Amino acid sequence: MENKGSDEVETLKTKFLSVWHNVKYSWALKSKTSFSRNSPVFLLGKCYHFKAEDDESVTEACYDASDEDSVTGNAEAFRKDFASRVWLTYREELPPLPSSPLTSDCGWGCMLRAGQMMLAQALTLHFLGRDWTWSEAMSLQPLDAETWTATAARRLVASLEASLQGSPGASDQASPPTHQAHARGSAEEADAHLKEMYHRTLVSWFGDSPSAELGLHRLVGTGLTMGKQAGDWYGPAVVAHILKKAVEEAMDPGLAGVTAYVSQDCTVYSADVIDSHEAPRAGPSSAEGPASPQSERPVSASLPPDGRAVIILIPVRLGGEKTNPDYFNLAKSILSLEYCIGIIGGKPKQACYFVGFQDDSLIYMDPHYCQSFVDVSTSDFPLQSYHCPSPKKMPFSKMDPSCTIGFYSKSAQDYERISQELSKVLQPSTKEKYPAFTFMQGHGRDYDLSAGLTPEKREWPFIRDPRRTVTTTGDFVLL
Repeated sequence: MENKGSDEVETLKTKFLSVWHNVKYSWALKSKTSFSRNSPVFLLGKCYHFKAEDDESVTEACYDASDEDSVTGNAEAFRKDFASRVWLTYREELPPLPSSPLTSDCGWGCMLRAGQMMLAQALTLHFLGRDWTWSEAMSLQPLDAETWTATAARRLVASLEASLQGSPGASDQASPPTHQAHARGSAEEADAHLKEMYHRTLVSWFGDSPSAELGLHRLVGTGLTMGKQAGDWYGPAVVAHILKKAVEEAMDPGLAGVTAYVSQDCTVYSADVIDSHEAPRAGPSSAEGPASPQSERPVSASLPPDGRAVIILIPVRLGGEKTNPDYFNLAKSILSLEYCIGIIGGKPKQACYFVGFQDDSLIYMDPHYCQSFVDVSTSDFPLQSYHCPSPKKMPFSKMDPSCTIGFYSKSAQDYERISQELSKVLQPSTKEKYPAFTFMQGHGRDYDLSAGLTPEKREWPFIRDPRRTVTTTGDFVLL
């Protein structure tokens, strides 16, 4: 009886903590992010200039989805490009997570969400190409505190009542918008319809249900095999391995042409990546859930008959307690590459997804915003909550040194070009003693660096020497 009472108390504590997080992260304050008109803005390999040719007087621009005065130069193109990236945030009212009573990831799942966003960008490159933008991106409304405060209050009351009664709260899920039927009388319209179909399928893979191929439930379930529980803190290196396993185990035939590779000890072994490109994907040819229109694959996703695209994930540490300023230019160079899918990291214990930069500030997408559960199993589920109307900026100096860098490699030939270009970027300067990561020929096993390590220990990006005294920080070991 005592154990039963203790379990009930713990369950009640968990519910109240979840309620608090839901309210805390539902309170969105409307804010503007300032961008200089005199400096280029880089977003995942694309460069934008906000300054018009005849504009010499204004030096600062405040970016906001409803601020028409900020649209100078090609700022509007940047706005549409940014809003087209898939945005994945905290959610509430979810089906219970694996081995846990939790029905929300508020307060702890930000790194998993950041990893999902990076993976979504890789799949966007794979199926839609870098030039794709969402047709409704410019119609997104800015996040407004006045609108969400009332909603948060209603959620609080409903969640508290549900906690006391032991029943799930009511859902505030928005009704799906109605769309006019698209005429497909031309090749352009047919192509646009096909890409929208891929867009919707891609988003559905990240749905918050146990059946979603790359959803939170699958990632948490994978984390259990690595000793991580729902509610734990996930670091960028651990998330890299979770993403790799989730992609490899995905059953949807639309994901059969993609796999993932995680570097060992800050080293990318070329033979291992090429093998990943060429090895056929094992698994069933069909599965339940949202099916990808494989027979209508866009040209941008075409692959060699027996080849696969590879998502390359590289956990690194760019300094000791703080990010070493010598690596700032490296981060800028990486985010300027068209095949870069971003960087997951953030501030200490507060993850975010870095997608670009201007001058000495990073541009990022923030997962710390609680939204209601969306049922992605319906054919017309609303997409608006999966796209962010406003970017955020953060000085490079505040960036946590622990992070994972991601790249998308379409083929073995593509990888050869990528490795050559990155090797030049990674050449250490006179101030740097070591590059952030390296490329090596051959297989990782040829160097026997990970001999004796269990699968759980392979999440560490540095190999430990038991003869040396070490201290740990996050997912990394400092020698």
